Amino acid sequence: MTTSGGTLVLAPGYEEPGPVRPPDPYARLFRIPGARAFTAGNLIARLPMGMFSVSAVIMIAGARGSYALAGAVTATGLAATAVVAPWTARLVDRHGQARVTVPATLVAVLGELALLLCVRHGAPDWTLFAAYAATATIPNTGGMSRARWAHLLKGDPAALHTANAFEQAADELCFMLGPVLAALLCSALFPEAGTLAGAVLLLTGVLLFAAQRGTEPPVSAPAPGRSRSPLRTPGMAPMLAVFLATGAVFGAMEVVTIAFADGPVAGPVLALQAAGSCVAGLVYGRARRRAGLRTCLAAMTALMTLPLLAATTAGSLLALAGGLLVAGMATAPTMVTGMSLIQRLTPADRLNEGMTLAVTALLGGIAAGSAAGGWTVEHVGAAYGYAIPVAAAALALTTAGMTKARQP
Repeated sequence: MTTSGGTLVLAPGYEEPGPVRPPDPYARLFRIPGARAFTAGNLIARLPMGMFSVSAVIMIAGARGSYALAGAVTATGLAATAVVAPWTARLVDRHGQARVTVPATLVAVLGELALLLCVRHGAPDWTLFAAYAATATIPNTGGMSRARWAHLLKGDPAALHTANAFEQAADELCFMLGPVLAALLCSALFPEAGTLAGAVLLLTGVLLFAAQRGTEPPVSAPAPGRSRSPLRTPGMAPMLAVFLATGAVFGAMEVVTIAFADGPVAGPVLALQAAGSCVAGLVYGRARRRAGLRTCLAAMTALMTLPLLAATTAGSLLALAGGLLVAGMATAPTMVTGMSLIQRLTPADRLNEGMTLAVTALLGGIAAGSAAGGWTVEHVGAAYGYAIPVAAAALALTTAGMTKARQP
């Protein structure tokens, strides 16, 4: 580059440098040493979470001819998980992820295999309940992954926001693919194939995840005196109530959509909601400005009216599919924001327990929403069953006004 008579002359082959692009926030995450390895293990371990209940229903109903029995067994497992999971998470906080996760997973895998054998060999019905209850020790690997990001990205709230958004998108992806994979294995191979594959994936993923000791957060020394339970933290109870109501949105939506579609197309239609949430989560993770919890819940309440309008007005499955896709886009931002608040409210030495309590509340809401959705479908009709997710989202929005936690 030279000047001639005050005029700038570019040398041959010289090109003006283009605008510098900011680094991709997700690429920055996975440049952290060990991040790719623990994420790979975590994704493998989380995929079975969307497989086990579907596989159990197909396996038990096919062998015993009773969907009522299959539903009761899976409900028992859900109730047992709600009781056991916070205790497992407390042990993780006290002794470390690897020391607790591997033995807890072995117990859960043995429970899945025991269920498979009991069904296959015609054991009494009570053994199915006992075997599936043993699977309640499945560790909350999603919560542990978020705890690792919180440790690795301490002091960088923007990067932590991106990591939490990625984890939520991963949740949606696993719960979108898991049921499809389970149904495919059980129908294409043999009824027990979904349970068996899920057990293998869970054990493999947890072993890989636990082996990444370099990214494992150290065990936090408890605060002087007795460490305070996350439940006693101001603002935590209302936040758990928000997660309970949000879970009811998901549980009701699933049951009502299955009833409305009434056929094999129900799975793909439901997957659209998860797909919308997954995409929205990844986009939200790139956002520099973050919405508050009440804003996210208000958006979710408004968007949940779209499936209701599609079902009651158009009555078209195609319109419903579009409504679910758009409605799902409010899910991930709501969950990311809610989990971020749970992280802020929870004492550092009880982080896994706090996040597991949120997941437990979510599971309880799913169970309640499923029951409410089923009752509404049976007594009012599938189309009007979509009023339950709208009401549950509105309840979550109202409850959020009771917490004083604020998004940074």
